[in-house]
Amino acid sequence: MSISVEEVFETASMILHQNLDIRTTTLGINLKDCIDNDFKTFCAKVYRKIHENAQRLVKEAEKLEIKYGIPIVNKRISVTPVSLIMETHPTSRKFVEMAKAIDRAAGDAGIDFVGGFGASVQKGLTNSDRVLIESLPEVFAATERVCSFLNVGTNVAGMNLDAINLIGNMLKQTASKTENAIGCAKFVAFANAPEDNPFMAGAFHGIGEPDITLNIGVSGPGVVHSVVEKNRDCDLTELSEIIKRTVFKITRSGELIGRELAENLDIQFGIVDISLAPTTAKGDSVAEIIEAFGIESIGAHGTTMAVALLMDAVKKGGAMASGNVGGLSGTFIPISEDSGMMRAVKRGALDLNKLEALTSVCSVGLDMFAVPGDTPAEVINAIIADELSIGVINNKTTAVRVIPVPGKKAGESVDFGGLLGEAPVMEVSSYSAKNFLKRGGRIPAPITSMRN
Repeated sequence: MSISVEEVFETASMILHQNLDIRTTTLGINLKDCIDNDFKTFCAKVYRKIHENAQRLVKEAEKLEIKYGIPIVNKRISVTPVSLIMETHPTSRKFVEMAKAIDRAAGDAGIDFVGGFGASVQKGLTNSDRVLIESLPEVFAATERVCSFLNVGTNVAGMNLDAINLIGNMLKQTASKTENAIGCAKFVAFANAPEDNPFMAGAFHGIGEPDITLNIGVSGPGVVHSVVEKNRDCDLTELSEIIKRTVFKITRSGELIGRELAENLDIQFGIVDISLAPTTAKGDSVAEIIEAFGIESIGAHGTTMAVALLMDAVKKGGAMASGNVGGLSGTFIPISEDSGMMRAVKRGALDLNKLEALTSVCSVGLDMFAVPGDTPAEVINAIIADELSIGVINNKTTAVRVIPVPGKKAGESVDFGGLLGEAPVMEVSSYSAKNFLKRGGRIPAPITSMRN
């Protein structure tokens, strides 16, 4: 893949003035070959494999940052879903000890986060899965970098309500054990979770992946916002083309970095995830892109159409630029991590119902939003089930990161600090679906699953 001089200058401008970066380099590591009957030996093998490979990732990524001058914001690890490798050691104490070993390996190597402390439970729960879920509040309280996921639904298997019904209480316990409920930000419930996602908290190294692989997450809301601002009078077809060409260029930079980094590590290159992942930095907001389209405030009528246009153009631009586009690839709309989304909630332009509607066309779902700390567990479970139903029925990835903040009420805010930003606490319905959810069982797969 050749890179022209013009592309180099364009990319330099994006980095210097529009917040373009490689949001993450995520090394996926298979831990199945670390399993041992002796738990102490097992933990030592896991520590060694993560630490040795993570050290190499950090070292080589820093070299490329210097070589190309493009920031690599996060160096991360994803591992085999931990419930799988803990089948012969299914006690809460051992899950916490394993989490500590993983956390220590990552910290000693200079890694930001480790994903994969989770399970795929879309069709049912094993004993290991149940114990993992029970252990999560203590895991989050005892570690700094460990992130967890549960994939509770797919368009092929349907949706496991028995698993969803365990999440609300787990999150409320996690909130009480971690400062400002920050542990809840490290957990995500998924439908149709991809095995090669490089973004936290949902990254994990799927069973269909090679022993070790490298996945890249590229983000450029500031770049897209800049070109939209410069083209305020074009029609929507032209606007889509402009965004598509811009994302093409962003993806090319990610492909270049990813392939060279994988070659230097002597491992297989996985995918480029081209997702507009916002931060709290000025000009790095997806909400502001939508408002530059001509929407007075994100949340107004017309916002869903605008997000759909943006999402489609991002995916097309990425697919044109690389044959290895994967992960989530699209548009993230988190509340706390996007200054424009925060403002919209505070001014009353965006509520939870409209946010859910937007997730029907974005790349993930209800992300990094806070609810009152006294929200009943069954209401949290219903919010998760509603969102993941969108993914199951529409054959797309959806996810939920909800943070019940102890002592906070709707209209107040919680400040997580750093890139996690500030979350206005959102009002939830006072009506309950408790009697519906307690039926449990599994919602059958939709008819669209019968494609074989």
